[in-house]
Amino acid sequence: MADGERKRSRFGGRADAPDRVLALENGPQGALGVAPQMRAVRKNGWTPALRQKFLETLARTCNVSEAARVVGRNLSTVYYLKRRDPAFARAWKQALSIGHEELRALMLRQALFGTEDEEIVLDGDGAVKSRKIKRGHPHMIQALLFRAHEKEVEEMQRLESVERPDGEDAVERLRAALDEVRKRSGG
Repeated sequence: MADGERKRSRFGGRADAPDRVLALENGPQGALGVAPQMRAVRKNGWTPALRQKFLETLARTCNVSEAARVVGRNLSTVYYLKRRDPAFARAWKQALSIGHEELRALMLRQALFGTEDEEIVLDGDGAVKSRKIKRGHPHMIQALLFRAHEKEVEEMQRLESVERPDGEDAVERLRAALDEVRKRSGG
């Protein structure tokens, strides 16, 4: 190739134009362009309200299938969103953690006080024929459910307790560290 000839890219040379490079460097991604791509929400997509409803149901039930059914989404769609969106995955884990703690409190209450079920038998006319109150302590099923998720929740709680660089108090921790460095250097 001669010095006077320009190498032509398959995009017509426009990708290396100064305005394109400047837009990339000054954009929200920075010079490397590594931020997540912003996409418009589809008509049938995951709106913030739909995500919130899914996460609230997940926290209340600890059941992904039930939460997906409530928001009218397929399980594969829900898991795809979890893989694609790290913020949603963190919120998912937090919702499961909340639900797990609720289950733990419920299990403790039932272990201490038991459960009561009332069985009512009606005659042919619809009048009450007999009432029977059943009291029980369903420990075995609760213990199995609890044990199934205990390790996952403990690992998540351990990771949450570590100071994260993107945590809510990151700016305050950074300022405190800078103040400490200034004190040590005498500035």
